Amino acid sequence: MTLPAILRMPIRSLIALLMLIATGPLTSSAADVREALIIPIDGAIGAATGELVVTGLEQAARTDAEIVVLRMDTPGGLDQAMRRIIKATLASPVPVASFVAPPGARAASAGTYILYASQIAAMAPATNLGAATPIQVGGGDLPGLGDRFPAPEAPADGNADVNDGDNGQQPEPEPGPEAEPAPAEAAPTIAADAKGRKLVNDAVAYIRGLAELRGRNADWAEEAVRASVSLASGAAAERDVIDLVANDIPTLLKRIDGRRVQTATGEQVLDTSSLELRELEADWRIELLSVIANPNVAYILLLIGIYGIIFELSNPGALFPGIIGAISLLLALYALQVLPVNYAGVGLILLGVLLMVGEALAPSFGALGIGGLAAFLFGSVILMDEQGVAVSWPVIAITAGLSAALSIWLIGRFLGLRSRTSVVGADHLVGETGEARADFGGAPNNAGQVHIEGELWQASSQSPVRRGESVRVLAVKGLKLEVAPVSSPDHAPSANPSME
Repeated sequence: MTLPAILRMPIRSLIALLMLIATGPLTSSAADVREALIIPIDGAIGAATGELVVTGLEQAARTDAEIVVLRMDTPGGLDQAMRRIIKATLASPVPVASFVAPPGARAASAGTYILYASQIAAMAPATNLGAATPIQVGGGDLPGLGDRFPAPEAPADGNADVNDGDNGQQPEPEPGPEAEPAPAEAAPTIAADAKGRKLVNDAVAYIRGLAELRGRNADWAEEAVRASVSLASGAAAERDVIDLVANDIPTLLKRIDGRRVQTATGEQVLDTSSLELRELEADWRIELLSVIANPNVAYILLLIGIYGIIFELSNPGALFPGIIGAISLLLALYALQVLPVNYAGVGLILLGVLLMVGEALAPSFGALGIGGLAAFLFGSVILMDEQGVAVSWPVIAITAGLSAALSIWLIGRFLGLRSRTSVVGADHLVGETGEARADFGGAPNNAGQVHIEGELWQASSQSPVRRGESVRVLAVKGLKLEVAPVSSPDHAPSANPSME
């Protein structure tokens, strides 16, 4: 296009042309960006970890990421959080690669299940997985651990396998030449318990289903659950527990390029060459929930909740122990996944509302109001973006601000009422003024009547008082008032009026 032709173009067309020229390269370059989203799973897997992974998978689907890499270093975690991650992985349209890294990391217990659920399972050198036996939150052994994979007896040559210490078994000593086999009662088996057997068998069926779905070693997976065995990365690759061993994420992406995987939307061919790596950063909310969901913090919150409620029941009306205990107990139940996240959030919000209403009905110098505001804010944070229902920050801020303002106003009113003089009883008359109904005062005629607040009172005065003159009450002595003329500067109300 020549310069004269450009000059003859209408202004709107010229502006549109300039915008197209300016935005064209940017649009093209943005469309060419292909990324692999890295989601870190560090430490114990809890509610916050599940929230982070689900959020990351949803973000990857929105941005059309080529692959999601779950970089794991975990000792395990809560069953509900693990299952939430696995459900999101199986439903994700974006392929997921679980990578146990860096060297020295592990994917124990819940991490093993997640590894089996992913389309690609990989480990860095000097890492391990396994020990996938479910353990109750309160501790204790579970039955059914040795049913299919009992602890092996020591062979004659002395090369005994080393058992995992989690199930309380010890290596058997080498039998001597005359040693008799141990009786059946001494075998390291656990008595049948229906509830525990159901838990172990459910975990076995779950991990075998994941192994069969991804074509991995299902027998070893069951052994990891029943016997708590573990494998290093090299042995895991040899036994078809994982797909490959890679030093780092770029190496992993290079080696899986071109592989066919099955996702929720069908079969896909991985195109993982020349991808831009982007790590998902946890926002402040995830960081806060991570602190609450830490097993140590959850345990402390649980104890604070229990003791707070005990102290409140033993000292009714103390308020602070009960408020702190109730909030701590709900947070601990959320952290331990005893309550689903939405129930915990709603419970804290309802508790906050009830406490703030209690502040209005029974003022407590802010104990109920401040506790209610804290419970409300914690509940709002937990409830945010749960099951697709987002609580907007303006709503939280406005509601919390109004609640705080109401609590402050109630505290101010209560303190103001306490500073006022009494409005009941006779001593509230001290300092009040009235009118004399007769002449009295002085030595010969010291008694008379005064009219105060619609009532006639017997009064005495050290100074002469004339009928119709204004008088001020100095003290109350039984049913008689001591007064003085208002015009008299020598008389003032007593600082400590007597009530004889």
